[in-house]
Amino acid sequence: MRSKKQEPLLNLLIDGGLYLLDSLRERLPDSMDDLKSRVRNKYDIASDRVGRATSVLRGEEESETLGKVGALLIGIGIGVGIGVLIAPASGEETRADLAEKISDLGDTLRERVGKE
Repeated sequence: MRSKKQEPLLNLLIDGGLYLLDSLRERLPDSMDDLKSRVRNKYDIASDRVGRATSVLRGEEESETLGKVGALLIGIGIGVGIGVLIAPASGEETRADLAEKISDLGDTLRERVGKE
């Protein structure tokens, strides 16, 4: 036999359980077709990710390394240029040094192109 103290607790537990079940039922799809399409969609996404990971591990994936290296070189060039411009030397000295280095680089390139 239950005591009168247990009945409110039992009612509270039953009400809480029914509330949780009702909220869970609202989250479930309305039909099995919806559930099947959601499962198929998740499977396709997972399969695609595994396939791409396999391609990368095998070295079959197209690499974007060249673009990243190019961006790195451009960033280095910009950094060096800014560093030269804000160097403690005077502007006239910096411009003269820069012009001399560019001229040397041009001469070196002309020599290499002329040899080939």
